[in-house]
Amino acid sequence: MTAAPETETRARPRTTIPPAVRAAAPGGERRRSVAQLRATDVYAMSGAAAAALALTWLLFARLLPFNGAVGFVVVAYALFLGLYALLVSFDEDGPAVADRIAAAVVRSLGAVLLSVLVFVVSYTLWEGRKALPHLNFFTEDMRLAGPLEPLSTGGIKHAIAGTLIEITIALIITVPAGLVCAVFLNEVPGRFARFVRTIVEAMTALPSIVAGLFIYATVILTLGFPESGFAAGLALSVMMLPIIIRASDVVIRLVPGTLREAAYAMGTSRWRTVWHVVLPTARSGLATAVILGTARGIGETSPVLITAGFGAEFNANAFSDPMVSLPLAALKLVESPEPNMIARGFGAAATLLVVVLALFVVARSIGGRGPGQLTRRQQHRRVVASRKDARRFSTRTHQGPGGGLAVTSPPAAGRLARMLCAPLGVLFVRRGPVGAGRAVPRAPYGAVRPGISLRKSAQDPRSSS
Repeated sequence: MTAAPETETRARPRTTIPPAVRAAAPGGERRRSVAQLRATDVYAMSGAAAAALALTWLLFARLLPFNGAVGFVVVAYALFLGLYALLVSFDEDGPAVADRIAAAVVRSLGAVLLSVLVFVVSYTLWEGRKALPHLNFFTEDMRLAGPLEPLSTGGIKHAIAGTLIEITIALIITVPAGLVCAVFLNEVPGRFARFVRTIVEAMTALPSIVAGLFIYATVILTLGFPESGFAAGLALSVMMLPIIIRASDVVIRLVPGTLREAAYAMGTSRWRTVWHVVLPTARSGLATAVILGTARGIGETSPVLITAGFGAEFNANAFSDPMVSLPLAALKLVESPEPNMIARGFGAAATLLVVVLALFVVARSIGGRGPGQLTRRQQHRRVVASRKDARRFSTRTHQGPGGGLAVTSPPAAGRLARMLCAPLGVLFVRRGPVGAGRAVPRAPYGAVRPGISLRKSAQDPRSSS
């Protein structure tokens, strides 16, 4: 009996796919991630913050006889920076650790400033919440409202009008003068320009009371003007002018010199270069300079009190009678011990914030566009002008007899056009006294006819063919 051969079942070898091999970075170094925020940064910052709070609580509550909220925050912040540097040093080298610490300090300072701003605005709105809902607060003055009157009587209409009139007078004076002075400091360098820049820098730290006393002594006492909104506008302009000049000077300095050189190379005069190149390029920064100057002047109280006085009635005449502003009205209202008057004072301060915000939005909408950016109306005007130019060129250029290109040349370009046509074979046509400008496509001598046919010259070697 024969036994059947045993068949051995062999397992088929499986196909193994090798793992993908990443290309090594040049020099064998590990590629560093360029992301702004990594998970290790979040873990290090969170751990450092938690450990700093715990250690500070342990020091203040258990180990040392310390107390006070300010000391707690300072110690916790110092411990946070130290612990954060220690945790970052486990993964990074020295320059990276210094960069992380600097970034943490800058961001924390920004957060502190933002929190202070939010607190000031929120506190002002909260304290003025009782007066702001009343419509009469914005449509009436304080002529019939006493300290004991309810909030349904009286308002700050006179202060709003006074603020707008005074700041408008100051802007009419300071914006042209400030921009012209800034352009002078940059475009006309010299000894006198350096002297003016020194005076401007010194005036930026001028106390507001000095500006008020200067206008009071010169305009009111010497020239005989009464205390009015016009005098207050002059005092505010003295405060605003150095700020606008200094900020505009810095902005115009940032305009690349190659833009000026390109304009000069095209034959443009200096004032046209400033008007069409420098100022449009620096438009956004100049708007910011005007905003800074406005913010400096609109919140002043002492110059207004000295030059415009104080009144409780509405006055729209800027050249006579006292005129009050919102900062001065808020100061006088919060000095009263009555709760309703204090609420009116904080309502006036909140209204001042809204007015400054509105002026900021208007300034940014006017000058916030970048260089070369046009509004829809400007784009429409440019398209219309381009279409008119195209129609004018089409009427001046038409097909001449014999298939040649005929161009109707203006009389002012006659002789110079013929002189250029003879040696070059190209007719330059442009309206104006110069006579050279736009080039018509190159054509043979005999095919170019500027009104009168230009025949081939006898001296032309190609005329014999």
